[in-house]
Amino acid sequence: MSESTLQELDMSQSGGVGTLQSRGGGTAESRGTAVAPWRIGTRGSLLALTQAGTVRDALIAAGQQADLVIVKTAGDQSAAPVQQIGVGVFTTALRDELAAGAIDLIVHSYKDLPTAADPRFVIAAIPPREDPRDALVARDGMVLGELPAGARVGTSALRRIAQLRALGLGLELVPLRGNVDTRLRKVSEGELDAVVVARAGLARLGRLDVVTESLEPVQMLSAPAQGALAIECRADDPSLVEVLTVLDDPGTRAAVIAERALLAELEGGCTAPVGALAEVVESFDDDDRLIEELSLRGCAAAIDGSDVIRASVVGPLADAEQLGRSLARELLELGARDLLTQRDDATTPADFSNPSPMENTQ
Repeated sequence: MSESTLQELDMSQSGGVGTLQSRGGGTAESRGTAVAPWRIGTRGSLLALTQAGTVRDALIAAGQQADLVIVKTAGDQSAAPVQQIGVGVFTTALRDELAAGAIDLIVHSYKDLPTAADPRFVIAAIPPREDPRDALVARDGMVLGELPAGARVGTSALRRIAQLRALGLGLELVPLRGNVDTRLRKVSEGELDAVVVARAGLARLGRLDVVTESLEPVQMLSAPAQGALAIECRADDPSLVEVLTVLDDPGTRAAVIAERALLAELEGGCTAPVGALAEVVESFDDDDRLIEELSLRGCAAAIDGSDVIRASVVGPLADAEQLGRSLARELLELGARDLLTQRDDATTPADFSNPSPMENTQ
């Protein structure tokens, strides 16, 4: 058992919340899946619980039993920037419990996972994706183009900072930390004129009513795998892998594979100013037959907003990984490496950081 704390949410199949109880370890084989529910590991934030709850409900609808198990880590108690405590601190804690057999599967926000595969685990399912776009929440119902020069806009993602600066709107970008409600409150109470967050997180929390504009990819290309969930289990648990495949969406899987392959080829981490978005599109082949292909767009941006390099490619769904890597190489040929090395430049404001570990806002 790691230093993190395990607590099981004793929930009924209808999704009600009961008392918190301690839970021991044991693999699915030793417990016997017929007598014990699958244990879904999750962080304890509202968004993480909501995301994991959708997977639990889907498993129950498929005839399985499942419970949520909160994994508490030291990182969840810290308000320090992620770069100080380590980008992988949350996924590592969850994976430690999975490897130890204390939980059976994990629901991740896919964009937070390292691009390097861990042979101990397998992404058994990627459910249908939420809208991956970024969302603006602004005072007085304003859209991005209506914000006056000097408007204070909260965001801490370097990808968003770079692309917002590149639009040349004269916005003042302000470091933003805290959970979703905290961020939204900074707008409603007048501390900020607007915030930029992932639309998917607001959708899962039922808060789309606050969105004043969903930013189109031409304005703001989303983070690789934004809006997608990754359901991970042990590679040596084939019975659970088979159970989870019913939740997999092939189109979403192909899109996410392409986006993350692009990020990996660029050697960028989840904090790099890199955007990628793949979509399944319909086209006609040489015999005029309707087929599905994968359309992938990617960008690399300078933190100071001085340049954004964009490229795109279309190809077979089966070639998703190769499409991502080939597009990344095209971006590199266009000069992306020089832009990406600026992310640690002295011109980057020292107080900008990743979103607070207290809440994953997608």
